[in-house]
Amino acid sequence: MEIRKNDTFTVRIEDMSEDGAGVGRLDGYIWFIKDTVCGDLVEAKAIKFKKTYGFARLMRILMPSEDRTEPACPAARQCGGCQLQAMRYEAQLAFKEKKVLNSLVRIGGLDSGTFLFEPIIGMENPWRYRNKAQFPFGQNKDGEIIAGFYAGRTHTIIEQEDCLLGVEENQKILAVIRGHMKKMQIKPYDEERHQGLIRHVLIRKGFRTGELMVCLVLNGRNIPRAGELVDALCKLKGMTSISLNVNMEKTNVIMGRELVNLWGPGCITDYIGRIRYRISPLSFYQVNPVQTEKLYTLALEYAGLTGEETVWDLYCGIGTISLFLAQRAKFVYGVEVVPEAVGDARENARLNGIKNVEFFEGRAEEILPEQYKKNQIYADVIVVDPPRKGCDAACLDMILKMSPKRIVYVSCGPATLARDLRVLCGGGYEVKRVRCVDMFAWGVHVETVALLSKLD
Repeated sequence: MEIRKNDTFTVRIEDMSEDGAGVGRLDGYIWFIKDTVCGDLVEAKAIKFKKTYGFARLMRILMPSEDRTEPACPAARQCGGCQLQAMRYEAQLAFKEKKVLNSLVRIGGLDSGTFLFEPIIGMENPWRYRNKAQFPFGQNKDGEIIAGFYAGRTHTIIEQEDCLLGVEENQKILAVIRGHMKKMQIKPYDEERHQGLIRHVLIRKGFRTGELMVCLVLNGRNIPRAGELVDALCKLKGMTSISLNVNMEKTNVIMGRELVNLWGPGCITDYIGRIRYRISPLSFYQVNPVQTEKLYTLALEYAGLTGEETVWDLYCGIGTISLFLAQRAKFVYGVEVVPEAVGDARENARLNGIKNVEFFEGRAEEILPEQYKKNQIYADVIVVDPPRKGCDAACLDMILKMSPKRIVYVSCGPATLARDLRVLCGGGYEVKRVRCVDMFAWGVHVETVALLSKLD
């Protein structure tokens, strides 16, 4: 049957795409339908057509999958944050494992029978796990100030101040800020006109310390009667740091470079395992501290350290994995290109009294050869935790030249992990173990740790 735009049709969902959309087939043509679950029989409306596939909108569920569940959040369908809230948590874990394994086989060219693919590490309680939230401010059609999250692939704000993935304090903090804005007649930012003052608020919480951070992102350099806002926020239990971030650019980037401290030390602290970390508004820090400890413990296990190894941690950020590794290594060298992160990493080492680490600012492919030539620093183990785009080709080339006994690859992107493993395996390594860790319950992303050993 020929389907035109806005026609409705019935289809069975047979699979899930990597971004969490349901996949159905009619007469050989593939349909991607958001908010559906594998096994659903649905009625959908045709929206967009490509040559071999199209996109449709879910109209109603005719027969639900056994993996379907009622989303706990009332804004789940409109909000772009949780792609899998209609899927049972156990089914999400299976979906993520399948996604990673498919990438390793299809893109990485690996034979799944040649390495140990261990069961995914899920969450005991997959709610209220995010220690960080960034809420945009705007106005609704009645002119009232609202905060929430952007609808998927848009900058339309869905009003939702109590995200069930975030901490309960978020709602209280937003209420205080909205109250101050209303009292002082402070306008939220309008993207189209590049007018208004308050763009976003960044909120962070230390799960072990209970410390709270609030950082207001402004289209300006100050906020009217800032002292009154600080006093109101300080009444909330755990408030530790209040600051402003200046972002006067016409941009989609949330944070600017300039910080103005209003109250407190300008940072909070938290623990992963026994290691204490200093976290500033611009620091990269994993958003799920409960699972991060499991992730780093896994990376440490895969590294197989006995206390005699020299370890290089590439893309080390604020030293989170480096300091974990230093508990069992002879010496750890961390490399990071972001200067502020390197400063945080050195401070974190000092904070914990860890002396067997050193951090370098720069690109790994430049720092390692330089240190090898100048100081004969080699590598027994190399750990990499790159951004979603994976490792630079020059970095992979340098890793192969350094020829460590083991490589531990921590990845947040299955496709780029598979691509990079293919290069490393082509350069004399074999994949021994792979395990996923669910850091983002109800979303599609997953962290993976892979262990590679040098072939004899």
